[in-house]
Amino acid sequence: MILAAGRGERMRPLTDTMPKPLLEVQGKPLMQWPMEALAAGGFRRLVVNTDWLGELIVSRFGHRHAACEIAYSHEGRDFGGALETAGGIVRALPLLGEIFWVLAGDVFAPDFAFTQAAVDRFAAGKGLAHLWLVPNPPHNLRGDFGISPDGLALNDAPLMHTFSTIGLYRAALFAPPYSRIPAGNPGGVKAPLAPLLRAAMAEGRISAELYEGAWTDVGTPERLAALNARRRPA
Repeated sequence: MILAAGRGERMRPLTDTMPKPLLEVQGKPLMQWPMEALAAGGFRRLVVNTDWLGELIVSRFGHRHAACEIAYSHEGRDFGGALETAGGIVRALPLLGEIFWVLAGDVFAPDFAFTQAAVDRFAAGKGLAHLWLVPNPPHNLRGDFGISPDGLALNDAPLMHTFSTIGLYRAALFAPPYSRIPAGNPGGVKAPLAPLLRAAMAEGRISAELYEGAWTDVGTPERLAALNARRRPA
């Protein structure tokens, strides 16, 4: 699942006429980078949630791109606005499998490899999610989560890292006792993801690892301009 429903307030005026995941980074729409990386890893069924100017995303990619079939969860059309991360995932659960990737469509991680081996390792365990964390960028120096010596994600630790937004999830994380929203979220309940993760972390049900490859949260026009100023070699 690629999260693409955000308004992109900090990117205005660029996002007044274009959803942030369609802003070009080094010659491609931002969300096209993970779409192609997922396809390269053999993951060919994508779910994209939309709200602000979501029709432009559908117009750009349609229902097939980069060897992937694309299904859409139109939160803006159905409920008049985005449902936040957990609310959006629960809305899309009928379109997802028991185990699935989730990542934000406005994060640039061009070298991240989505692999079946990672899915198999996760599936072999009993965890509810596996998160990829990154070294803290200047705009999030306090970090979000820690990592224990045995690879569990921690709510608090001497060394904290930033959540990359890339993760593997079990559908069970979005059911009781962690979430009370019915599958499919028919009422359009808005709900953040962090409380679900933190509750499961407290029970030792979330694992994590550190990813130190190129990664940028493309949250401001300045970060976008900096990425485009250092175009990757062909």
